Amino acid sequence: MLCIRLAAHAAVMISLSGLVLSAAPAGAAPWRADEGNTRGWMLMSPQERIAHQARVRGFTDYAACEAYRAGHHALMVQRARERGLDLPGGGRDFCDHLKSRAD
Repeated sequence: MLCIRLAAHAAVMISLSGLVLSAAPAGAAPWRADEGNTRGWMLMSPQERIAHQARVRGFTDYAACEAYRAGHHALMVQRARERGLDLPGGGRDFCDHLKSRAD
């Protein structure tokens, strides 16, 4: 039974990795969230980091991406305040590459 579950999980992971890799432009690695490019990284659980990365990679619409980005940043600011931390500003707008599609 365990072998069947492991095989099923492996098949799902292989399928998902194929989808992620096919979404990246030829020769480019897919975007990876990390502490250097994700506002509030240190305030997110490992599961939230994975979900955030998958969500960001999946956007095809600028307005939807921007709404998510604004909500994510507001949540990270709230968490930082609750912990008495300053959340660094700036950084790259991960929705920027979708702007041309919005026109």
